[in-house]
Amino acid sequence: MMKLLYTFLLFALALPLQAQRPNYGKMSSMLRQIAHQQNHCQVKGKKARSVNRQEICAFIRITQDADEVLEHHSCRKLAQFGDIYIASIPLNRLNALSLDNRVTRIEANRTHSVHTDILAGNINALPVYQGEQLPQAYTGKGVVMGVMDIGFDLTHPNFYDSSATNYRIKQMWDHVTTDTLESDFYVGRDYIGTEELLALGHSYDGIDQTHGTHTLGIAAGSGYNTPYRGIAYESDICLVANASNEDLPLIDSMNVYKYTYATDALGFKYIFDYADSVGKPCVISFSEGSPQDFQGYDVLYYAILDSLVGPGHIIVASAGNNGDQVSYFHKEPGRELAGNFLYSTTDHVSGTIKTDKDIDIRTVIYHAAGNDTIIVPTQHLIELPDSELVDTFYANGLRYILDVYAYPSCYEENEMCYDYTITVMGRLGSPDRVSLELIGREADVHFYKLDGFLLPRPQINPLLTDGEKLCNIHSPSSAPNVICVGATGYRTEVTNYLGEQKVNANGTNGERSSYSSVGPTYDGRIKPDVVAPGTNVISSYSSYYLEKHPDASDIKWDVAHFDFNGRTYAWNTNTGTSMSTPAVGGAIALWLQANPRLTPQDIMEVFSRTCRRVDDSLDYPNIYYGYGQIDVYKGLLDVLNLTGIEGISQNQPKGVEILPIENGKVKIVFGEYKHGLCNVQIYSLAGVKLFAEKYNMEDGSITIDVKDFPQGIYAIQVNGPTAEMTGSTLVRL
Repeated sequence: MMKLLYTFLLFALALPLQAQRPNYGKMSSMLRQIAHQQNHCQVKGKKARSVNRQEICAFIRITQDADEVLEHHSCRKLAQFGDIYIASIPLNRLNALSLDNRVTRIEANRTHSVHTDILAGNINALPVYQGEQLPQAYTGKGVVMGVMDIGFDLTHPNFYDSSATNYRIKQMWDHVTTDTLESDFYVGRDYIGTEELLALGHSYDGIDQTHGTHTLGIAAGSGYNTPYRGIAYESDICLVANASNEDLPLIDSMNVYKYTYATDALGFKYIFDYADSVGKPCVISFSEGSPQDFQGYDVLYYAILDSLVGPGHIIVASAGNNGDQVSYFHKEPGRELAGNFLYSTTDHVSGTIKTDKDIDIRTVIYHAAGNDTIIVPTQHLIELPDSELVDTFYANGLRYILDVYAYPSCYEENEMCYDYTITVMGRLGSPDRVSLELIGREADVHFYKLDGFLLPRPQINPLLTDGEKLCNIHSPSSAPNVICVGATGYRTEVTNYLGEQKVNANGTNGERSSYSSVGPTYDGRIKPDVVAPGTNVISSYSSYYLEKHPDASDIKWDVAHFDFNGRTYAWNTNTGTSMSTPAVGGAIALWLQANPRLTPQDIMEVFSRTCRRVDDSLDYPNIYYGYGQIDVYKGLLDVLNLTGIEGISQNQPKGVEILPIENGKVKIVFGEYKHGLCNVQIYSLAGVKLFAEKYNMEDGSITIDVKDFPQGIYAIQVNGPTAEMTGSTLVRL
């Protein structure tokens, strides 16, 4: 059995000294790794020159003389938000930039991963635009629905109007395309207008990706005369085809550093800039995300998101699909140790340890020949060059690499954090078992898993079974002013286009789907903010993807194939918070149509007053449902300031038709009820009661003369002969 106790001296001997070290404290982790590489490349000749031709898109906070700083370090300014800049930094200038006293922070991180029919009914959107009972005023018309995603089929009839004659996508910036001749864009180029977009056919990644075709259909698809209509089906559409990890095979290795959070921020700005240019409010749906952190990788990112959103500018983002995973454990003071076993389908597991006192980080490798133990005392880590240990050791003939990096929490001054990664040449945790133990009786210690899994092995060590399914919300949905969306379930199975039953039972009647990520955020805030159906949602799928991947497993979840303009298209069933997010985005588009100046704070307040609370045993908001499941109709009444009016119901009467007819009259029909008493009031959107009358029906209907009312939208409250026939409806007169 081997047991290694590392000390400060041993660490120090393993790390070379540099003549002029970069200021790593100003950099996020990704940039710190690049800076390490740059130091190494200074002695690598041609290889170094090749690397130095590369650039990275990053956020930079500059306190003074910003233009001079950027020019001096050969940085290209891409956008400015106060004292924060998005800029392209040559990698060979990164170290020198970090040493400039006028630069206080440089931040970049890898781009994200991606994680209708009955949907509109589940979130009570149908009353907002159904038939003659309501005006066709709230369908998203006059609002820009923005979607940033991967894999768009621009030719799908879902993105025309319902008659498939008027095309609704206005423009798209494709980050990944190589069609960049004469392009002024930092990456890729944009395509504007019907002719150019339809000639293009799909985003550059649209042959192998189709995620964006599905999410856009949920947010804004017309349905093409099917039940699979999106929520804001008459909105204008503006797209950004960004780069996620799934797109990396399409990107030249020389350009990979150009795709970061900063590039995504430019994508959000592009959509909002388009909406501003046509004078329309805008909501953007973003169904991608990355883990949170304690280093503050997102400090500048969130500051820019705060500056982008505001009146008529809303961003909604997916919570993530990690709710089924044990992702967190806690060792409270007075307890000697806490831990669990580590496992991965790849070669490594990583996570972050947060503690208020020094502890020992113990890693144990269990194998047939005995146990190998490695103990890292944290008290010396911060004193190391760059506050980092990277060391290689062998156990049972396998080579392991342990990387522990120390830094203060960006949220709490008295807490230290340690990014922990263990890597093996093979699959970590199989066949040899690997455990992580955090030791220190007086310390309050938290562990947040990033990559890999926590998997108890009580037969090996019954003391190491700590873990909860908490704290796994993704960024940027964790940002304070981005609306974070979780997922619920209704449908448990579908019949595919081959007539086969496909089952995916994950929630019924609006229960939270177990995969939907939960809070709290790393700084203790409640997320998600709202939930919507995300399980087995049917929407459009890419014809180009179907053409190239006819035997892909997800094609087995297509519910229909059909032809349009000589191509074969699909309606597909998909699951995830990626699906619930555009549903909420589309709902907010309807609200923006009613009030184009809504802010993220306004939206949160609407949620607090109108969301459906599925689990009455919980307090709201909470880390599972946020404020609850979105209710589009109740939310619209609230946006129109009608929910506070005494006498107005927040539900629509069932079995009652309210029909504006000729000669300035409204007819109210009560279906099977031919006789009975009813009471009708009519309110303006300002909440003023304009009409009130009691009726004794003789033929199941009543007619009201409203010819003296100015043209506009009114709330009609009907107190019918039954409780179900009592409620309010919005009508355009």
